[in-house]
Amino acid sequence: MAVAVLIGLQASGKTTFYRRLLADTHEHVSKDAFPNARRRQRRQMRMVDDALAAGRNVAVDNTNPAPEEWRPVIDAAREHGARVIGYWFPPDLAGSLERNAARQGRARVPDVGVYATLQRLRRPRRTDGFDRVYTVRFGGSGEFTVCQEDEE
Repeated sequence: MAVAVLIGLQASGKTTFYRRLLADTHEHVSKDAFPNARRRQRRQMRMVDDALAAGRNVAVDNTNPAPEEWRPVIDAAREHGARVIGYWFPPDLAGSLERNAARQGRARVPDVGVYATLQRLRRPRRTDGFDRVYTVRFGGSGEFTVCQEDEE
């Protein structure tokens, strides 16, 4: 089993990456799926635990900007004997703001939210508890380039 943790700004391509490359093999867990719920973190962790207990791979698709967000996911993965893979989407503020501006309704995040995430955003490392870390670059035509951390 594996847990994929997607890390990057809003509108950086994380969900598109999930749909194109992980959807066939990983259960999608995102706080965006329950925007009005109370205790969203608790609900997310219950979904991660349930999927792992059932032997399914999981992709946690949030901004996950810092270790405070990664640690509970990593701990849950370890409890179930799962590997943890970090997918780092380096910040492209202009691109994220442009893509975010094109979103409709609740999908659009106020620009202040993107800037707030940028302030907290930290590149993941293997020393944070990840078994592997990949850097993902989102191309202008919707393609992705994925490199392992030591290949950059």
